[in-house]
Parts: sequence; C-alpha cells; structure tokens
Amino acid sequence: MRQRSLMAITAALAAGSLTLTACGSRDDSSDGSGGGDKTTVVIGVDAPLTGDLSALGLGIRNSADLAVKIANKEEYVKGVEFELEPLDDQAQPSVGQQNAQKFISNKNVLGVVGPLNSSVSQQMQKPLNDAGLVQVSPANTGTELTQGDGWKTGNSVRQFKTFFRTATTDEIQGAFAAEYLYTKAGKKKVYLIDDQKTYGAGLAASFKTNFTKLGGTIVGSDHINPDDRDFNAVVAKIKKTGAEALYYGGEYPAAAPLSQQLKDSGQNIPLMGGDGIYSAEYPKLNKKAEGDLATSVGKPVEQLDSAKDFIKNYEAEGYEDDYEAYGGLTYDAAWSLIEAVKLAVEGNDGELPSDGRKAVLDAMSKVKFDGVTGTISFDEFGDTTNTMMTAYKVKNNAWAPEHSGSPQLS
Repeated sequence: MRQRSLMAITAALAAGSLTLTACGSRDDSSDGSGGGDKTTVVIGVDAPLTGDLSALGLGIRNSADLAVKIANKEEYVKGVEFELEPLDDQAQPSVGQQNAQKFISNKNVLGVVGPLNSSVSQQMQKPLNDAGLVQVSPANTGTELTQGDGWKTGNSVRQFKTFFRTATTDEIQGAFAAEYLYTKAGKKKVYLIDDQKTYGAGLAASFKTNFTKLGGTIVGSDHINPDDRDFNAVVAKIKKTGAEALYYGGEYPAAAPLSQQLKDSGQNIPLMGGDGIYSAEYPKLNKKAEGDLATSVGKPVEQLDSAKDFIKNYEAEGYEDDYEAYGGLTYDAAWSLIEAVKLAVEGNDGELPSDGRKAVLDAMSKVKFDGVTGTISFDEFGDTTNTMMTAYKVKNNAWAPEHSGSPQLS
C-alpha cells in the first residue's frame, strides 16, 4: 500500500494536478460554491480531550472548530480553506510536547490554538518557537510564559516570539481575586493552598502578594498533589487557624473534593480559586459548593452583545459539549490566526506567501479586531490587552457572576 500510494502521489505531481508548498496545499476541486483552487490552511488545537479536564478541553476544541466553519462559510480569506487538526494532550506536558512536534511536521499547519494548561505550554513553547509556528492560548495564565520570571521584580522580558494569548495573566487574576476577597467579600484571614503545578503555584503566589499588600493575613499555607482526593489532613490544619476563606491555586478535579471535605469538617467558609475551577463540573463534583468563589478572564459571554452570534452559532452546530469557560476566548484565539492569515494573503497580492508561517507570525503584531470577548489585540509580550476579570459565586448549584472589573496593580 505504501509503495502504490507514493507512486500515485508522484504521478499526480508530475501531471501538475497536485501542488504542495511550505505554506499549505492547493485544492483544485470545487467546494460546491463555485470556488475551486483553494489553498488549505490547517489550524492545530491542543487541549485535554479526555480525562479529568476534558470538559474544558472539548469546549476549546468545539469553539475553534466553530471559528473555522464560520471563516469558511463566509469565505473570509479569499482563496483559503481552513481545516482544524485537534490533538489530545491529556493535560500532560510530555504529550503536549509530542503534539507540538506533530503540528510542526505538518507544513499546512500555520498556527496552533491552545493548550489549556500552563505546564503543558511550557513544553510546547520552545519547539513551536524554533519552528516559527504561532501559538495562541485561550487559557494559559502563567505570567512567566510571556514575561519570564523577571516580571516579579519589574524586569519583564518576552520569552518566545511565537507565543500569544487571549487570556490575561495570573498577575492580573491573582490581584483581582485578592481585591475581591478582601474588599468585596470582607475576608481578612485566608489559608492558601496550591497544587504545585505551574498554573496553581503562580496564581497562589500572585494572590498572596496582593492580599497581604491590601492588609490581609495568610494564616497558613500548604501544597497538595493534584491527583489526591483525600484532604482530611490539610482540612484539620485549616480548622486550627481560624481562616475565613481558603484560596486554592489549581483546578476543579481536586478543588471540588477539597471544598466538600472542608465543609464536612464543620468549617462553613468559602473556597476561592481561579479560572481552573470555573467549570460547570465543579458544583457537580461538590455537593457543598454553595457560596464558593472563582475568578475567570473577561466578562461572562452571556452578558456580552459581542458574543450573541457566537452563542447562537455554537448552539446551531449542535455540539454535545458546552463551550465552557474558554469558549469565547478560544473562538477569538482561532480568529486571531484567521485574521493573521488574511493579512498575510492581502499583503502578497491575494496569495499566501511561500513561507506562510513567517508571514502569519509577522502579521500577529498587527492583528486587531472586535471579537467575542471584546477588542482583541496583543501587547509587546504577546499578552492580550484586555485585562477584564469577573468574580463568580456558586448559587443554586451553578456559577453566577458577582463582579467584573480590572484590578488596581501597584
């Protein structure tokens, strides 16, 4: 089979019926709309499509898929047909690194959306950067991913020219959470726990810095294993401190049982976390989630006029899974790549340049459009210019928005 396939491809190339380039493949067949001879551009998606975090990952995949379908339906980039290549990283850094290599080896891939986890991104950034392949995450919030560890001392330096994100940083999110818990919720004594992963540890550190600046007290701190589900030992320690709230840096699979065991011990205090716990799965996994708090990037899409078409189109596609916390941000991440492809084509007499990856990378700094979540553009680090955050509370077993705004960074 392999030999015959190679012979067929060779014959096709000789006949001129198939042209392969470094930037995409030419499709001479008609698509039914009267437009043939289109260049195929592939957008990769890396997310956990199986496992504990799959609810968030499937929302990411579907939202990117919707962006591709809308772009093709509208023929948004003349002469270009977009395709999606979703890969499952299982929320594992090593798998994400393997997926990065798969995207790199497919020359039709001109951009990658994802991943969900900052720890996965740390293994993907360098190979994608070395290949000149643009990456736009709708969910990575680790500040060091764009600005390096020096951001903590005011010495931010861009780490990878190919990395961008539509989600704001943990510096912003931690500060917003601290302000909300101290000022709005009136909690002055907090116990701090993180799951030791890149996202959770960074978020907890930012929260601690900003909470203590406001005058709050961290009455104790701990680290947990994100795979653990028995937290009775740490819950007993919290009980002795008189904490008024527990702040958790991590994700919902561990946060939910941690919160429930906290309440089961008789401590009627809220658990607060970041966007890693802001999932519809959290109250499903936690029978005592009522009153718990979370922050997430941007305003709820349901409150945004700019998201009405996204929600309508998502529902019309009939996806089995909800768009979840990162749906709007993912659509905007995918659309930023589509916009970059459009700029590259328009700047090259209506055709994709032979070095499509470089052209898309060069165009990313010029990308600016009105997206699902607001105005989309990127600063000198590749970070989103939109720092809006929202605090949510579990009410009647579902997340309800409480307050939106941008933090006051000192």
